Amino acid sequence: MTATVERAVAAPVPASAPGGADRRAAAEESGRPLWQRVLFVVALVGAAVVFMLPFVWLIGASLRPREYVFSGGFLPTPFAPENYADAWQAVPMVTWLFNSVVVGTAAALAVTLSSAWVAFGFAYFRFPGRDVLFGLVLATMMLPFAVTMIPTYLIWTELRLTGTQVPLWAGNLFGSAFYIFLLRQFLLSLPREYFEAARVDGASYPQLFWKLAFPLIRPALLVAFIFEFKASWTDLMKPLIYLRDEELYTLPRGLKVVLDRFGYGGEQQWEIVLAGSVIATVPMLVLFFLAQRHFVEGIATTGRKG
Repeated sequence: MTATVERAVAAPVPASAPGGADRRAAAEESGRPLWQRVLFVVALVGAAVVFMLPFVWLIGASLRPREYVFSGGFLPTPFAPENYADAWQAVPMVTWLFNSVVVGTAAALAVTLSSAWVAFGFAYFRFPGRDVLFGLVLATMMLPFAVTMIPTYLIWTELRLTGTQVPLWAGNLFGSAFYIFLLRQFLLSLPREYFEAARVDGASYPQLFWKLAFPLIRPALLVAFIFEFKASWTDLMKPLIYLRDEELYTLPRGLKVVLDRFGYGGEQQWEIVLAGSVIATVPMLVLFFLAQRHFVEGIATTGRKG
């Protein structure tokens, strides 16, 4: 089994595998006329500027005194960095950040591992009705959250887990149709000969997954992890439904408290609201920049086969 894994890692990387997409994209890029490349870069820069403007305004407004928050422009003039200290002191921001990290990590790990296991089954095993069953799994993506919201709430109520953070992540233990599809497509891009050789060496099906498939699909696993972590980090609906204790609030639920207390109907301290919004956004930016290489690689190499 160990020899099979070593051969799989040392084997040439196909065009659809991690790294192959980058080389093919570079080759295609070098063959384009200069004006097309310039136009492409200008379009990318323009789109980046458009998408960044709201965040740049948010940062500038969060660093202005209260009476200048909506004065217009992007520069923080006058400069008031104490807004962030006021935001930290006004609400338990550290507790909410910690809760969001714990819930987001648990939700992302749960859905990534469970979806990867199901995706491996759909990619490797061949049995009657497999495609029909896979289609039914994908069909669940068409169900709006509002359809399952009440039945799910009743289930957690019967389990006496409402008012805790468990409903925010435990449902991910049963996988997600989107991530199952994403990971299945990545698994289909791997040569089946790797797995057949491992079976000849005496590997069991769990060993095929954990020792062979799992290391080879790390970019796709990272994509699923980041997607779900971001979804959990920005989710407001579930904390609104299940959480009652302010000490258990995640960051989006806490920002709702900040908005109610210092924004509309409150003290009109919008600088605190905006500072809290920046604090909630920065961790996601840091996470993306730390993992962007693997993230982009996983997106580029997923879905090229199947």
